[in-house]
Amino acid sequence: MEWSLRSAEELSAALRAGKVTSVELTDEAIARIERDDEAINAICVPDFDRARTAAHRADQARARGEMRPLLGIPVTVKESYDIAGLPTTWGIPAHRDHVPAQDAVQVSRLKAAGAVILGKTNVPFMLRDIQTFNDIHGTTRNPWDHDRTPGGSSGGSAAALAAGFGALSIGSDLAGSLRTPAHFCGVYAHKPTLGLVPTRGMAAPPAPALPTDLDIAVAGPMARTAGDLALLLDVMAGPDPLTNGIAYHLALPPARHERLADFRVLIVEDHPLIPTGSAVRAGVNRVAEALADEGARVELHSPLLPDLTEAATLFLLLMLSNAGAGLPTEVYEQLQTGAAAIGADDRSLDAARARGLTLSHRDRVQADNRRELHRHGWRQLFAEFDAVVCPITPTPAFPHDHSGGLEDRHIDIDGIAHPYFDQLVWAGVAGMPGLPATAIPAGRSPEGLPVGVQLIGPMFEDHTPLRLAELLERKIGGFSAPR
Repeated sequence: MEWSLRSAEELSAALRAGKVTSVELTDEAIARIERDDEAINAICVPDFDRARTAAHRADQARARGEMRPLLGIPVTVKESYDIAGLPTTWGIPAHRDHVPAQDAVQVSRLKAAGAVILGKTNVPFMLRDIQTFNDIHGTTRNPWDHDRTPGGSSGGSAAALAAGFGALSIGSDLAGSLRTPAHFCGVYAHKPTLGLVPTRGMAAPPAPALPTDLDIAVAGPMARTAGDLALLLDVMAGPDPLTNGIAYHLALPPARHERLADFRVLIVEDHPLIPTGSAVRAGVNRVAEALADEGARVELHSPLLPDLTEAATLFLLLMLSNAGAGLPTEVYEQLQTGAAAIGADDRSLDAARARGLTLSHRDRVQADNRRELHRHGWRQLFAEFDAVVCPITPTPAFPHDHSGGLEDRHIDIDGIAHPYFDQLVWAGVAGMPGLPATAIPAGRSPEGLPVGVQLIGPMFEDHTPLRLAELLERKIGGFSAPR
């Protein structure tokens, strides 16, 4: 029996029943990687010797009667997380030899839960792309179509899951970096509520591993089933032990409902700043029809929805002000000059990007205040609805495009070119206010590519979109292996 495409929950049950050992699961996963990954290039830093040792120890622990949530389960880890003894480069050639001495807090939690870490998955340079390629480890290809990207920046993790290289993976998300690769590769991912999952040990080298409170960016789980997302989130959630954070994860409320018929869902398929491609629109509609078929309350419009145009502008201002803080002085000063030349009435996304990179402290405070108004708007919306269903990006996976700078590229939406980075506005809908969002498979495009949607839930009610994802998986299906 082949185990490589089974869920973590299924593997755990088989291990408990004595149908398979962790050593056997690990050997099978390694053999699959050695057979298939030359074409996909998802696993950029293999760690097979230590994985086999960890698997042997997991089998010994189980024989002693130990029970841990991921005991003996093969997993992968995004390259940006520190694993002691392995390089953490973020795809930056100058740091190809950076080898941390300590594990990231999430790696420590995986190991404490009994997981067997097969290795690290590929990322784009500095994690700053919707594709996954860098000059150290090369290009990761989508298992569904090797001529297309698996997405970014957790593209290596999504490709690994779709290819059967481990049952789970951990990634991160600032601008859709969990959700977009899941959408492109036909797997599941969950962007947790901001602050729920600590990120210490996931910092660009050579920065020290400190318990920093990130803005917008989160760490989160990836899997081939919705149930596995919830399993892994329970392992990842909770305050960093180096801080005095409140153990809020212990008090996360349960899902609001246990039947699709009880959910109140707002469907949002159009964004004022970028069109939705026909394949993605069909995926959103498929989910809407499934919900309606089960008797859920489904609405297509609501005056409670916060303004999406302002949300996109705030997302870019806040996200890029963080990026601008790390720029060299001479580059920053040049950008300041360019931003100052933009007319005050220019409200385009390009203008927001330019302003964000050089945002003053005063303007940053004002942007934060506007974000709080959006959060209040979402609270009001979630008094009337339980979840919002919307696109993750306007299209399925697109062909590899490494040409020029990011600002010079375009995305083709039903035959019309649009600025490459404009597709990030959908990621910002949940990202800017810090809301939880679960990416789920929602069908195939006419070309046979996976199409996903995101289920956005109320802040700190992560179990609501996760449960909705599980119920939809039963209704419309979930992951299927690339053909």
